Amino acid sequence: MSLKNCYNFEDFRNLAKKKLPSPIFHYIDGGSDDEVTLKRNTSAFDECDLVPNILASVGKPDLSTTVFGRKIDIPIFLSPTAMQRLYHPDGDKASAKAAAKFGTFYSMSTMANNSIEEIANISSGPKLFQLYVHKDKSITDDLIERCKRTNFDGMCLTVDTLVAGNREKDHRTGFTTPPKLTLNSLFNFAIKPKWVFNYLTNKKFELSNVVKKTDKGTNIAKSVIEYINEQYDPSMNWKDAEYCVKKWGGPFALKGVMSVEDAKRAIDIGCTAIMISNHGGRQLDGSRSPFDQVKAISDAVGDKLEIILDGGIRRGTHVLKALAAGAKACSFGKMFLFSLSAGGQQGVEHLLKIMHDEIYRNMVLMGCKNLNELDSSKIIYRN
Repeated sequence: MSLKNCYNFEDFRNLAKKKLPSPIFHYIDGGSDDEVTLKRNTSAFDECDLVPNILASVGKPDLSTTVFGRKIDIPIFLSPTAMQRLYHPDGDKASAKAAAKFGTFYSMSTMANNSIEEIANISSGPKLFQLYVHKDKSITDDLIERCKRTNFDGMCLTVDTLVAGNREKDHRTGFTTPPKLTLNSLFNFAIKPKWVFNYLTNKKFELSNVVKKTDKGTNIAKSVIEYINEQYDPSMNWKDAEYCVKKWGGPFALKGVMSVEDAKRAIDIGCTAIMISNHGGRQLDGSRSPFDQVKAISDAVGDKLEIILDGGIRRGTHVLKALAAGAKACSFGKMFLFSLSAGGQQGVEHLLKIMHDEIYRNMVLMGCKNLNELDSSKIIYRN
């Protein structure tokens, strides 16, 4: 299989599986506990049907929308994902360049292997920064100030990772960050010599955005999962979130909102957006899928802030269903990480082209001239 023969999520996933050592692949692929929520994130879309209109004289549909104060050319963007250096040597640089080419958001994780400044220098496209509240408040403040100086467009605060989820596949495969040769993982790395060569001969693994603030960013003797448990503030509360909103002073989302009550509180503290997300099924297993919650949250607060559905997207039709249910845009992680692993920047561009074409084609088939015409009349829930 080659990149040009990748047409959908499973194709990118299979090609990534051929290229990545098993521990790295399963870190992308897996979820927490029994992975019930991981599976539900996508299967939830099957319980809702699209209702097209005919003879609508669609012409060329407009796929643009506005989120975080920026107009984007397609209603999808790349979710913030940590440690992209593990999946391809170019990591975040490849993702940022691909997103800019398609006129949509690249999102940077606090735990990126490239710095805020590096990405700002190579991409003029829309950029979102994903923040964690650290126990050391100066780290949080430093990240916000640097994003201001480098003209990032928006910021989101991840609120569902007070502790790391129980990802049992990582234990079984011997996954650690940075990667180490253990009895569990030695064979899996040995049979992927190209990945090992690229990893050893390219940029050193580090958490580039915190490298100057804590030695945990440069001298990681333990796994990054332990970094989360040691460095992130498990007592984070609404006052901390409000502090970040005000200190940033621009378009701001809470990432990890799953209830109507929390969506309303997000408005109260000054958020302009929310990302309905369960962290890709990697945190609280047995929780609802983002799509399960979009309609109720949109009905309650959709006229007061931007709603972004994050997670489970595999097809253009999933995007259309999410928008019809009340989302303004969708973001995804696993899908683009597999495409990044499969082909770097070219892989992510190939994926975005496929998704663009699927959304465009399905908008024509739905009889919709623009995204505003995707409303509740265009979907029917089976139950």
